[in-house]
Amino acid sequence: MAIQSIRLFGDPVLRTPAAPVVDFDKELRKLVKDLTDTMMDAPGAGLAAPQIGVGLRVFTYYVDEQLGHLINPDLDLSPEIDEEGEEGCLSFPGLAFPTPRAVRAVAKGFNVYGEPITLEGTDLMARCFQHETDHLDGILFIDRMDPKQRKLAMKAVREAEWSGLSAPVIKASPHPTGGKAL
Repeated sequence: MAIQSIRLFGDPVLRTPAAPVVDFDKELRKLVKDLTDTMMDAPGAGLAAPQIGVGLRVFTYYVDEQLGHLINPDLDLSPEIDEEGEEGCLSFPGLAFPTPRAVRAVAKGFNVYGEPITLEGTDLMARCFQHETDHLDGILFIDRMDPKQRKLAMKAVREAEWSGLSAPVIKASPHPTGGKAL
């Protein structure tokens, strides 16, 4: 197993659009294996290469007992939007928020050997394809929320124990002030 560290919200790689894969070689197969091992260990429904610090257009998924990957994805989305779907992200551990997504998605791309593939999904699978493709474009699921929900999400991020934005520590001054502010 080749489990990698998952980058957390705030890491610049998560906001950087990934480059298309051009070489379908042994290194790409290792990347897909690392992504799969890391996703399954987490566990998660999907994992994009930028989440382990690799700026390539690759993601893996495990939804409804279906395990797979997609390289250089292109999405076709249905016009219907499911605004009630709870969505989480391995780069935001322990947090989930309602996020609008298309109900159906057709994802076209390539497998690890460079062969064209087309995947179709509804509900959770469609949500996964959209979420992971967004990662490849430098977009995070909080970007899809309405402003009110995003504000609540950012508050939860700041309060999360993994957040780099720690709460200030209040220390008592060792100097007596006699109850007067200086």
